[in-house]
Amino acid sequence: MTQVRDFTETKHWLRTARTLEEALPYMQRYAGKTFVIKYGGHAMIDDEIARVFARDIVLIKQVGINPIVVHGGGPQIGEMLERLQIKSSFVDGLRVTDAATVEVVEMVLAGKTNKQIVSAINQAGGSALGLSGKDAGLMMASRVQMTKNGQTIDLGFVGDPVGVDADVLRRLAVAGFIPVIAPIGYGRAGETYNVNADTAAGAVAGSVAATRLLMLTDVPGVLDKEGNLLTDLTASQVSSLMKDGTISGGMIPKLQTCLDALKDGVEAAVILDGRVPHVLLLEIFTAHGVGTLVRRD
Repeated sequence: MTQVRDFTETKHWLRTARTLEEALPYMQRYAGKTFVIKYGGHAMIDDEIARVFARDIVLIKQVGINPIVVHGGGPQIGEMLERLQIKSSFVDGLRVTDAATVEVVEMVLAGKTNKQIVSAINQAGGSALGLSGKDAGLMMASRVQMTKNGQTIDLGFVGDPVGVDADVLRRLAVAGFIPVIAPIGYGRAGETYNVNADTAAGAVAGSVAATRLLMLTDVPGVLDKEGNLLTDLTASQVSSLMKDGTISGGMIPKLQTCLDALKDGVEAAVILDGRVPHVLLLEIFTAHGVGTLVRRD
């Protein structure tokens, strides 16, 4: 069904592609394409990895790919809530978000965290522009309706994207900007919604029919029951692995996001280990990549 990739070419690329000119044959194959990168986890809180990420995003833009970054910020939100002595709880990985909490979420994500990423990319030589789903009407959301054990659970201001204005992102790309999006959505009545970053990234990728949705995580990718990396999966194989328990826990919603993005027109999605320096370059600019690629049947 699947096989572990041969990393010989990846190692060869690392040894030999010391200049941009040497790497161009790999780089040029995606010129003009759009890649959506979900940025979160360890990669965001490790300062050196964060600097490497920013430089790699700039390089990706320089070789003709249009990157769109959608970021999370759960640990940063948790830290600020603790400082403000606002209690917070989770249901199935979603933060219960009341009126006080959503103000903090917006402040942290659209303010501090977003601008830190924008600043890092700009310092690396790029032209990043930070925005949330509320800016230019980018991402409309509706309140999440959760039912558990037959009971309806009120998550407060937690939203699911119901529409993304792809034209806003296309215009920014044409103007040379790298969009950096905080996953804050708006409702029909103007209310603010906290949107899961994975879900937001998938919705953005589907709206622009991205060539790739790259999901940075804290694991190497999808593993089989023996702990080996599964490197190439079809949508139906992912569904089968979910049913037999190979894929479980927090990997399930990530892969569901990937499957939804494929249905919306994304060519392929990849689960990557964001803790690995230059993981984006290794995935994009080598023939076999380094993560788990999920494609249509």
